[in-house]
Amino acid sequence: MKLLIRNLARTITEAELKALFVAYGTVQFCNLVIDETTGESKGFGFVGMPKSGEAKIAMKSLNGKELAGNKIRVKKAESKTGS
Repeated sequence: MKLLIRNLARTITEAELKALFVAYGTVQFCNLVIDETTGESKGFGFVGMPKSGEAKIAMKSLNGKELAGNKIRVKKAESKTGS
């Protein structure tokens, strides 16, 4: 399951974000979205967790959690493909 994490502090690293989710299970990937011009985080990213049960627990536990002064929002990422 691919999760979208929003409202991240610009100072959060991919390693810090991954560590947050590893506590709930296996993490396949962790990508912060980086601004190509500034090289800084845009404040959101994606985490992939292969087991949907672990992903749902992580989503429920981490949504609204304060991280580096920001309340993060975690939800299932919508697929980009049209219906």
